[in-house]
Amino acid sequence: MPAKEMNLKWLIIGAMFSSVGMSFVWPLTSVYLHDRLGVSLTLIGVVLLFNSLASVLGSYLGGYLYDRKNPYHLLIGGVAATTLTLILLVFFHGWPAFGIILFFNGISGGWNVAVVNSIGTSIQSQDSRYVFNMLYFGQNLGIVIGTSLVGFIYSISVTLMFVVATALFVVFLLIVLVKFKPAANKSRKKVSDTEKTTWSSKNLPKPNAIMLFAFFLSLFIIWIMYQQWVSNLSVYMTGIGIPLRNYSFLWTINGGVIVISQIIINWISRYHENMIFEVFLGVFLMSMSFVVLIFAKTYPFFVLAMVTLTIGEATALPTIPALVNTLTPVEAKGRYQGLIQSWASAGRALGPLFGGLIIEMSSYTALFIIATSAVLLVLMGLIVLWNTLHRNLVMYR
Repeated sequence: MPAKEMNLKWLIIGAMFSSVGMSFVWPLTSVYLHDRLGVSLTLIGVVLLFNSLASVLGSYLGGYLYDRKNPYHLLIGGVAATTLTLILLVFFHGWPAFGIILFFNGISGGWNVAVVNSIGTSIQSQDSRYVFNMLYFGQNLGIVIGTSLVGFIYSISVTLMFVVATALFVVFLLIVLVKFKPAANKSRKKVSDTEKTTWSSKNLPKPNAIMLFAFFLSLFIIWIMYQQWVSNLSVYMTGIGIPLRNYSFLWTINGGVIVISQIIINWISRYHENMIFEVFLGVFLMSMSFVVLIFAKTYPFFVLAMVTLTIGEATALPTIPALVNTLTPVEAKGRYQGLIQSWASAGRALGPLFGGLIIEMSSYTALFIIATSAVLLVLMGLIVLWNTLHRNLVMYR
């Protein structure tokens, strides 16, 4: 009798609860540390850097262990650890306790995302592109819900904010305990213990290894540039007279467009299977969003730039994990899904610092030109490599 497969519905619901819970922590970290605790912006930058580096570490470990241990137990441990950090924040959210706890929250958060995405590779009853599109949909729907509520709850009580986040992760933990048991089977072809311990990256076909590295490096660069929207654009917009609430509303637009885009993309994907074209189109649109920013002086231009960025993001970013899944054998799917999250987290970590240095040395316009050029170079590199290597790539289930 074949092993029961993980139900995609519960994987998406779990990803959504995790995303809502984490959205009660990261959006207001800088504001809380600066305005409530009086921490300097420089020190806040250090805290956020270490939080992102912790996420890199957690993502790599979660993916690496997925190939060697029981995914069900790994996710229980990760979600329980995140719940514990949130419980600690309920009682200890002063300085420096907040910064220290945030580091461990980053490790468990990265771990959870990597394990959830790795479990997604085991679902064989659905097309991998559909699986990762729906996971991306669930994660971003959670961000829309979380970010729309966190400001209101923060204005009432910081403690309440962490209590709600804790409650959401308790629900996520219960869902994992009850509904994620099939993940223990991984529903994949059986690999002997000898193969598991002796397999290494040397066994990966060279064209696959080159293409995978290109995807990882692309994500690293894309996220460095994407972080300019998160970290530096608010200062730029308020500096030219656009209210902060208008900047915040851009992220509401971002979440809404992602949700709508995923529905449309899933419908289109029924009729064509060219995943690499989706990556090319998405990266191109993301580069064009920075072109719009070069000339943006009024709010409608920023809305146009955000919509362009978001359609590109929704098209490219969920498709890359699906492509990585097809380029990696069963013995290493977790490792490479973890590496996706690690490289993305590293880009997010360095993005604010990179943008700040460019702005200080030159200007915002220079930053937007550099971002446009960098993302276009990513696109050209991917096109050249894919056209050179695709005939020799080995595709796995």
